[in-house]
Amino acid sequence: MNTSGTTDLRVAFLGLGHMGGPMAANLVAAGVPVLGFDVVPAAMDAARAAEVTVVDSPAAAVREAQVVITMFPSGRHVRQAYMGDDAAPGLLAAAPAGTTFLDCSTIDISDAQDAAELAVAAGHRAADAPVSGGVVGAEAGTLAFMVGAPKDVYREVLPLLEIMGGRIVHCGGNGMGQAAKICNNMILGVSMIAVSEAFVLAEKLGLTHDAMYDVVSQASGQCWSLTTNCPVPGPVPASPANRDFRPGFAAALMAKDLNLAVSALTDTGVVARMGPLAAQLYREFAAGDGAHRDFSGIIETIRAESERGA
Repeated sequence: MNTSGTTDLRVAFLGLGHMGGPMAANLVAAGVPVLGFDVVPAAMDAARAAEVTVVDSPAAAVREAQVVITMFPSGRHVRQAYMGDDAAPGLLAAAPAGTTFLDCSTIDISDAQDAAELAVAAGHRAADAPVSGGVVGAEAGTLAFMVGAPKDVYREVLPLLEIMGGRIVHCGGNGMGQAAKICNNMILGVSMIAVSEAFVLAEKLGLTHDAMYDVVSQASGQCWSLTTNCPVPGPVPASPANRDFRPGFAAALMAKDLNLAVSALTDTGVVARMGPLAAQLYREFAAGDGAHRDFSGIIETIRAESERGA
């Protein structure tokens, strides 16, 4: 987290869950005025405890905002929040003219571009900035942000992103942040499966976890799935494998992101094998015991299936 770029921008933050709550708290800690809202009372309580000023409706949060940050589960939620319904006006109608809408959700590229078009048509500005780094990164202010926005909008939101993150990359126009995130997470899902299969193979061959790690972490197979999120306990003490695979990055979220990648592969006509297979494996894992476990826990499924097949 970089607090040297403190900004006077007034911020509304919608979506104060496991990721959004710490992100909003870091903005407040840096002196940024933040009004927050979430539909979950426990999230509101946690944000209040972190000194975020919480309000009783989305409209109240955005009424005087200069930047509206959203962190929602899906593109459907983003569109619904932007447009509203018969019961309540949407964020686009409630916000002052010229507000910048910064969506940090991970959603489909076309949904991100549609949301940006809706915002611009309503007289606002828009950026997508999905994140990588999980809850730990959100709490520490070390998230990576992949930003899709016009250059002037990127420059406006950069001081806020620098407070919440450690690495910010401008990937291009609207939707390109989502494109970068989807490509990254397709690599991540495939690599975690490969690392997990390799560890199970090493076990069958009589190689210890430490020996396997000591070789591969310094060899050509080195990757984040091994050296940071190692799927076996011991070699990397901070990895979720050391705490019974408590996330971390939940397998259900990996399944969601891989489904977005498969959708993009289909839309673009890319002939891919590994991405769709990884998506299938994570859908199956998340549909069972893996739903609320770290995505590295897929090693237990691979190990169990290997035992049954032995």
